[in-house]
Amino acid sequence: MTTKVLNSPVKSHVLQDWRPEDAQFWEQEGKRIAARNLWISIPALLLAFAVWMVWSAVTVRLNGIGFQFSTNQLFWLAALPGLSGATLRIFYSFMVPIFGGRLWTTLSTASLLIPALWMGFAVQDTATPYTTFVVIALLCGFGGGNFASSMANISFFYPKSQQGTALGLNAGLGNLGVSVMQFLVPLAITGGIFGGLAGDPQTFTKGELHSQLWLQNAGFIWVPFIVLCTLAAWFGMNDVASARASFREQSVIFKRKHNWLMSWLYIATFGSFIGYAAGFPMLIKTQFPGIDALKYAFLGPLVGALIRPVGGWLADKLGGARVTLWNFVVMIAAVFGVLYFLPSGTRGGDFYGFLAMFMLLFVTTGIGNGSTFRMIPIIFRTERSREVAGQGEAALAQALKDAGKESAAVLGFSSALAAYGAFYIPKAYGSSIELTGGPEAALYCFAAYYVSCILVTWWWYARKGAEVPC
Repeated sequence: MTTKVLNSPVKSHVLQDWRPEDAQFWEQEGKRIAARNLWISIPALLLAFAVWMVWSAVTVRLNGIGFQFSTNQLFWLAALPGLSGATLRIFYSFMVPIFGGRLWTTLSTASLLIPALWMGFAVQDTATPYTTFVVIALLCGFGGGNFASSMANISFFYPKSQQGTALGLNAGLGNLGVSVMQFLVPLAITGGIFGGLAGDPQTFTKGELHSQLWLQNAGFIWVPFIVLCTLAAWFGMNDVASARASFREQSVIFKRKHNWLMSWLYIATFGSFIGYAAGFPMLIKTQFPGIDALKYAFLGPLVGALIRPVGGWLADKLGGARVTLWNFVVMIAAVFGVLYFLPSGTRGGDFYGFLAMFMLLFVTTGIGNGSTFRMIPIIFRTERSREVAGQGEAALAQALKDAGKESAAVLGFSSALAAYGAFYIPKAYGSSIELTGGPEAALYCFAAYYVSCILVTWWWYARKGAEVPC
């Protein structure tokens, strides 16, 4: 018997009959379609992260080409995309069930052109006011918002047994955009790769040294790739008809206790990843001024992004709660390692020890990102199934469908709250340095937060007799 998957020749992108939990359907048709949507989603999300975090690489060069911004102003520019991106994620969390994943991925990817192009023109004129850069930095938050809708969308395509790996790949390789950006931008700005189309170079001054930079390429380099991914999303992705839901239907998650508990945990994992990535170049520059920050800044986001699928895979094999709990223990140890190697008083610090501890910290954020996102579908499937126990197969099927929609909304909403880490971590560094002379106070606060996450994970999910073992 042939399963009818597509609605009609006119709306062939709409999947009317989508049953990823049906093994036969999955092997015959579902796996291929899901894979195509995933592998279009990943590069689109990678570009979103690149545009979102591009200010972390640009801020360390602005004053060198003639701008006169204070250290605190530069930290603000690195932090503001996190603020707007996190806020947009709250809304983007609910967009896929309302508009469909194909349309929303197309529109949200195309929106990245606005800040990428505007930045490219703005940095070429040293008379550009700081307020203009503030607006551009806020618009880079479009990239941050995309993560919530992208993760919610991919969650509908895969069976529960494979969601940890699929979401880990989407998020992990998407997160890789931060590292790709921090690696590619320093290369792109050293040459006139677009010829006369991109404008003239600027003179970059560092001490007695002078060189030419095309800082506008930090924005322009992404434009052709954004266009390609926008077209790929429109012509190659699908909408899942059964995933349609109004905002009112999805808003039930605000009454779910585990939405807020898992958001608390994800703030500590993804919030740390994106916040550390945003603040890493400026932190290196302020604490180890003799080091070229952009030579090393890409390493942390690289290892954090690449290890995220491993976190999802470990959670599939060992249990999400167990992996998450022990991961927070290692995160605390890594923070204290960073503190140990920072400059302090007459001690100049040890940059390579600092770098090694931060690499460990980035690894733990990636593993925690994967393991917490694996926990969410299990928690909501368990809760909704308990509510209809003994009511028959039809009630169970509806409960599992509702759990899928709730899980998708929670994946998006928790990522929205966590994205504020891209704002508060760089800003915490800046405020700590301004008030105390160093970033230590901020790092102690982060460690204390991770302790609270250990307690939450153990009590509700990991201990014997936990409310929702997962």
